[in-house]
Amino acid sequence: MTPVGFSVRAAIAGLAACAAAGAARASEVVNVYTNREPGQYSATLDTFTKATGIKVNAIFSEQGLAERIAAEGDKSPADVLITVDIGRLQQAIDLGVAQPIGSEAINDAVPRNLHDAGDLWTALSMRARTIYTSKERVSDTALTYEGLADPKWKGKVCTRSFQHPYNTALTAAMVVKHGEAKTKTWLEGLKANLAKKPSGGDRDVAKDIAAGVCDIGLGNSYYIGLMTNGKNPEQKAWAAAVRPVLPSFEGGGTQVNISGAVIAKNAPNRANAVRLIEYMVSAEAQEVFADVNYEYPVRAGVAVNPLIASFGQLKPDPMKLSDVARARKRASELVDEVGFDR
Repeated sequence: MTPVGFSVRAAIAGLAACAAAGAARASEVVNVYTNREPGQYSATLDTFTKATGIKVNAIFSEQGLAERIAAEGDKSPADVLITVDIGRLQQAIDLGVAQPIGSEAINDAVPRNLHDAGDLWTALSMRARTIYTSKERVSDTALTYEGLADPKWKGKVCTRSFQHPYNTALTAAMVVKHGEAKTKTWLEGLKANLAKKPSGGDRDVAKDIAAGVCDIGLGNSYYIGLMTNGKNPEQKAWAAAVRPVLPSFEGGGTQVNISGAVIAKNAPNRANAVRLIEYMVSAEAQEVFADVNYEYPVRAGVAVNPLIASFGQLKPDPMKLSDVARARKRASELVDEVGFDR
């Protein structure tokens, strides 16, 4: 696997050279563009190489990978785009850089609402948008997303920016569930309940709850695992101070987002790209997502990490993620209209 820490320009030059090396060599590689931290999936890619003999060349960048593939055009060396957040998968489709995956194995492994109706993306793992609560000050465990706007939480809520993809996705899900008018009212009520201006990340929400700055806040499920079993003693203490609750929409389930993959439109190694994605939804790879990343598997029958399972049974809301992706633009506009982050 290509080491992390190299320049993106050099990486792309290397991948371009690899793509041009000829058909014989092309059958032995797959080129991955990703904004997932390499430590979160490198073990899966390494195991894929050992099982198939196909070398994975991966480059990492936090932003702009779909745009890069579009700019590279038919000369792009990219075979697979692996990304977090349904919005970034939809962006790849909107930019015209994805092609149908065409794999019955993937369709059989991944629930219908977790892959694109046009077969242009598939989920690889799920993460729940949970509510972190203070173990000392909050006893409620039957929480809803709508309830975050209840005045009883005035001055007690912490969150990261609502223009961050995780919260934009939640807001977009609200639009799908309740419509624009009710979502705007919800945003206004939630803003009125904030203990401080939105800032930091989900780990900072746990930190602020531990410090008594607020009593509840929004955070992705897997951060509890990363903090609890990580090497940072301060973060261990933050995680120990909070109780993660799997909330629901009123009359619905828990909001989930995904990591997912698309096959690049001009993939020079398409067959290997399909094999890689098929492997990533296999039982073996799904166990890695569960145990290393503390995410929820998309494949039925794969056990959830025991720590994450202790939150309770995840019951994802059945809304189509493609509908959430299409509502994101309007959701972002509503966040600005109410001045949520100001």
